[in-house]
Amino acid sequence: MTIHQGELIGLIGPNGAGKTTVFNLITGLHTPSSGDIRFVGQSIAGLEPFEITQRGIARTFQNIRLLPNLTVLDNVRIAYHFHAGYGLFDGILRNKRFKHQEQELTERAQDFLAIFKLDRVQDELAVNLPYGEQRRVEIARALASNPRLLLLDEPAAGMNPNEILNLMELIRLIRERFNLTILLIEHQMRVVMGICERITVMDFGEVIARGTPKEIQSNERVIEAYLGKGAH
Repeated sequence: MTIHQGELIGLIGPNGAGKTTVFNLITGLHTPSSGDIRFVGQSIAGLEPFEITQRGIARTFQNIRLLPNLTVLDNVRIAYHFHAGYGLFDGILRNKRFKHQEQELTERAQDFLAIFKLDRVQDELAVNLPYGEQRRVEIARALASNPRLLLLDEPAAGMNPNEILNLMELIRLIRERFNLTILLIEHQMRVVMGICERITVMDFGEVIARGTPKEIQSNERVIEAYLGKGAH
């Protein structure tokens, strides 16, 4: 699978097809047993997750992985900290350099939350937010690491129809505003067909189809994978 800069690509397939495994390989949670993963011309296979993040890849998870007992603001601030301009010694002493950098990180996080319309809940614990807003916080945190490639793993899971519409608009907005390349796993066909330019379909760990949303909708192998042989 090849993704070009600026594209919004969908990765779909039945449960167990291997979609999340692809994300785990790209982000260093798993090491590939063969083959290679290349990002901006360089291999990233076998790198640690933090090294891959520093190279410009961020992700969200199928099951939301916020820090539930931290505030919304702190959840986003965490993503900025590998950009912090102070060291361990500064942090221990809490000196002028530390305080200045922490204030700067806080202001950047607050500006970011305003873009996502989350500034009004910045002091709320993440666990107390409605599901749809927790998803927005997770996407905001991923973007706060300043990625070039954003991986979204089933962002519409558990959302109601109105939240799904808002999510689609949010994905379009962040793609344009942050000049992002996006790879999206999603079971909600309304989302995939509505915003993706190209789609790759997997089944049992193999790619069975590639094409535009229109091409994928009429592909016999895709229909068979989802609905069974002989389906119309």
